[in-house]
Amino acid sequence: MNVQAWTFVIVGLSFALYIAVALWNRAVSTRDFYVAGVGVSPLANGMATAADWMSAASFISMAGIISFLGYDGSVYLMGWTGGYVLLALLLAPYLRKFGKFTVPDFVGDRYASQVARIVAVVCAIFVSFTYVAGQMRGVGIVFSRFLEVDITLGVLIGMGLVFFYAVLGGMKGITYTQVAQYCVLIFAYLVPAIFISMLVAGSPLPQVGFGAAELESGAFLLDRLDGLHAELGFAPYTDGSKGMLDVLAITAALMVGTAGLPHVLIRFFTVPRVRDARTSVGWALLFIAILYTTAPAVAVFARTNLLNTVSDRPYAELPAWFRTWEETGLISWQDHDGDGRVQYVGPESPKTNELVIDRDIMVLANPEIAGLPAWVIGLIAAGGLAAALSTAAGLLLVVSSAVSHDLLKRAIKPDISERGELVAARLSAAVAVIVAGYLGIDPPGFVAEVVAFAFGLAASSFFPILILGIFWKRMNREGAIAGMVSGIVFTAAYIVYFKFVNPAANTPDHWWFGISPEGIGTVGMALNFAVSIVVARLTPPPPPEVQRMVEDIRVPAGAGEAHEIQA
Repeated sequence: MNVQAWTFVIVGLSFALYIAVALWNRAVSTRDFYVAGVGVSPLANGMATAADWMSAASFISMAGIISFLGYDGSVYLMGWTGGYVLLALLLAPYLRKFGKFTVPDFVGDRYASQVARIVAVVCAIFVSFTYVAGQMRGVGIVFSRFLEVDITLGVLIGMGLVFFYAVLGGMKGITYTQVAQYCVLIFAYLVPAIFISMLVAGSPLPQVGFGAAELESGAFLLDRLDGLHAELGFAPYTDGSKGMLDVLAITAALMVGTAGLPHVLIRFFTVPRVRDARTSVGWALLFIAILYTTAPAVAVFARTNLLNTVSDRPYAELPAWFRTWEETGLISWQDHDGDGRVQYVGPESPKTNELVIDRDIMVLANPEIAGLPAWVIGLIAAGGLAAALSTAAGLLLVVSSAVSHDLLKRAIKPDISERGELVAARLSAAVAVIVAGYLGIDPPGFVAEVVAFAFGLAASSFFPILILGIFWKRMNREGAIAGMVSGIVFTAAYIVYFKFVNPAANTPDHWWFGISPEGIGTVGMALNFAVSIVVARLTPPPPPEVQRMVEDIRVPAGAGEAHEIQA
């Protein structure tokens, strides 16, 4: 069978699996819809968290961005894994002990304020839609290439599937669907990586292979890649070009953004006990590490194979995969000098560079570039879809619960019946799917870049008020509201200005303190902390019952029984 046939078979089987799991675990109550009935085991929750977390940015775009940035791309690896340490130590067990449905639920009750709850709802929706745009774009890219349909149609197909199991199953259906999706995506990521590592370096472990000698040349693979870069006018792959302050800012923004993302935090409300929340984080870290330690190897293999395959070759002699990807518009060639050869050179000679590559294709095209069997190519398509759809479902559930539970049930219509709330949750999920589809068709950037913005927004809005709300009894609603608003407005304004209003100024010379839009969330977080603390000091302390609640959340730390999840 050819690539398209294999893709149809593997993707079709995986979709059938997801639908069957969603039907088997469909939600029948608001407790099922929001927190999966609080009956998910730590192992299953860790696997579901890993799938929820390892989005299209992790599967499709992370290795791609590392393959283009080299050393500078390591900020994504450090930031996205380091955030789980913060989750395990500072947030997960305490939020589970609190015993509510959502992050805005915690904010509203901890700060005894409907205004704080509504601000948190707005922040959750804003962050979630920013994040989901990247996922739906990833879905469109996979469908466009491997099923040879238009990107718009691919996004619509993805919308239909997410609509089915998110609206029908809620958190219960999504959780067990994500367990299946993790199995699919990790298998799909590892199989081609192991194949290519064997072909290039003779090692079955990609983590070892990319640091070993290349079989063909005998030179160390990274030295070989540095040499290819030098020949083409690029900076050495293993050298960094970002300023140290920007590297630290991006890493910190990704770390605290991870610990503040609502679709990750909501997962820790689904386990029975407080200790299970912390154990879930440990399992999630293990499952995530399998992919994250493989990504740098995939990046090196993909970059080396690409440069060896296309640089300074006659266009007429390029392999079939090149023209296939050309049809998607994600790779293009223009013969500037009329010699009929592909010249792929460094950024200092933009007029000579005739090859334009969307970095989001590097992982997806890697098996084809390496000449792997058609079934492996179809498998990686299924893995990319699993990664994008699993995260999209989790994000859309955050939007749904924010609207139906936090806004409708807790603020606008407290007397709504459970059945009415469940209907509202499903309707809001349906609307969220439509909005997400639009953002996937017309996204504001490539996948990892868009996701990095979401982390900055989460870092500058949620993380400070969660930390202060758990560990500082004096923190009050005025400080929380002022901190959230100032942090997210500052961060969003900085990103919008440099990325959309004045992109020509998006250079280190114009950035504040040399910090890029991807790292500005760290400054927004510091601003949030500063504003929150100052305003809290200048305004009355929270009521005594709120302060007692804070003590009850923290003591005993990590081992006590959680409060019963309340509607």
